[in-house]
Amino acid sequence: MDAPVLLTGSEGRVGRAILDRLAAEYDWRLLDREPPAEERPGEFVIADITDYDEVREAMEGVGAVIHLAGDPRPEAPWDSVLRNNIDGTHTVMEAAVDAGVEKFAFASSNHAVGAYETEARTPEIYRPDDEFLLDGTELPRPGNRYGVSKATGETLGRFFHDEHDLSVVCVRVGNLTEGHPPEDYERGQAMWLSHRDCAHLFECCLEAEYDYEIVYGISDNDRKYYSIERAREALGYDPQDNSAEHDD
Repeated sequence: MDAPVLLTGSEGRVGRAILDRLAAEYDWRLLDREPPAEERPGEFVIADITDYDEVREAMEGVGAVIHLAGDPRPEAPWDSVLRNNIDGTHTVMEAAVDAGVEKFAFASSNHAVGAYETEARTPEIYRPDDEFLLDGTELPRPGNRYGVSKATGETLGRFFHDEHDLSVVCVRVGNLTEGHPPEDYERGQAMWLSHRDCAHLFECCLEAEYDYEIVYGISDNDRKYYSIERAREALGYDPQDNSAEHDD
């Protein structure tokens, strides 16, 4: 991709995982509410994603957006997720359409489907021999207000694709950590996403051709109840890591 890529929320965990591996691969335009703590590639824009004028200015000339910005706390209160995650996502998508952006990758979350992990299903759902599997075609089932905001972001993506032909991929990010989660943390093992696979997945979002997609963002773990087949088929995702292959 020759045009700049706008990365919102660049100072968060997902942003750092992407930039640590792809800094030299794209012309980055980074956006966050606070200045970076260390030197970053490309241009850095300080802006609030709920301010349309600021976001629209940052969007000028951009070819693709990776939208990570928002309140990442699972326990975040409604007023925060409403402003930062729902209104903010709407503002960024609207600005992308108005600027003629072609591709939009939205960082959704496992919390958009967290309530599928019922008491009756756990902990068996986290084990390799359990047959329960979510593939992205199921309805959202959030377990907290943060999950509600991510499910809403997915629906906004559907709307902007259908109404404005914006190519949108929603990545339901799992348990992103640089090192493997503890062996006895079964849920973390099942939904682990390594930094290497995270960067690769979002690179796929920038390079692949798609209309509207919901995919799961996890590594190729032995224990998983999220399918990565759609990410493979639609995006060419080829994860290299597996939470089972490590020493405690």
